[in-house]
Amino acid sequence: MAMFSQNPVLNGPNYSFAEVPRDRVDGLREHRFNPYTDNGGSTLAITGADFAIVAGDTRLTSGYSINTRYAPKVFKIGGTNSNQSDATLLLSVVGYAADGEALKERLDAVCKMYRYRHNKPMSVNACAKRLSTILYQKRFFPYYVHAILAGLDEEGKGAVYSYDPVGSYEREQCRAAGAAASLIMPFLDNQVNFKNQYQPGSGEGHALAEREKAPLPREEVEILVKDAFDSAVERHIEVGDGLQMMIITSSGIEEKLLPLKKD
Repeated sequence: MAMFSQNPVLNGPNYSFAEVPRDRVDGLREHRFNPYTDNGGSTLAITGADFAIVAGDTRLTSGYSINTRYAPKVFKIGGTNSNQSDATLLLSVVGYAADGEALKERLDAVCKMYRYRHNKPMSVNACAKRLSTILYQKRFFPYYVHAILAGLDEEGKGAVYSYDPVGSYEREQCRAAGAAASLIMPFLDNQVNFKNQYQPGSGEGHALAEREKAPLPREEVEILVKDAFDSAVERHIEVGDGLQMMIITSSGIEEKLLPLKKD
């Protein structure tokens, strides 16, 4: 008899034709099915004065198994053609890969319909609100993903919105998500948000003056993104293989693919 079970050691699904359901009460058998799984990987987004960068690794895992070494987690949204060459928004999804794909396709369809009806692309602020509604509509059976939306706002400044699985969201300077978020986010807090950084010689103790908050230049942000993932792959087995980086500016969206450790 076939049975689908969740392996508590590997934390991944396996399908067995030999295993018999173990849970028996008074002759009754209990069948369990978990519709979710965590496919690993991490994403991050950082804004600048006139750009936004969204990046993610390309590893897709199930427990200790690597299903593929190239599974993109960052997507162009709202273009008018199949290769999304004129898209104006970026969406990253990490968590359950199937839900991430479904959410990406749904939001892309919404943005395409908006462009068709209004003859203009949807703004990042409007899309952020619409994505929140999409996630909240599924709150009783949520998309099992951490989503990050990025684009340029009405003033041409970089904008990043981060979400929880049921639609709560906020605009931020930077955000990391996924398996290695707890490793990457403290690094971003220090290097992008300037937490615990002070002006040299400004005093001692509470008299220390905090470093002035200012957007970082694009070249420096790209280096920070690569450094963040290079450090994460050293400490997390679900992150690695390749780094997909997308940079959105007023000129369009540029994509870079960089190598990461494959072990």
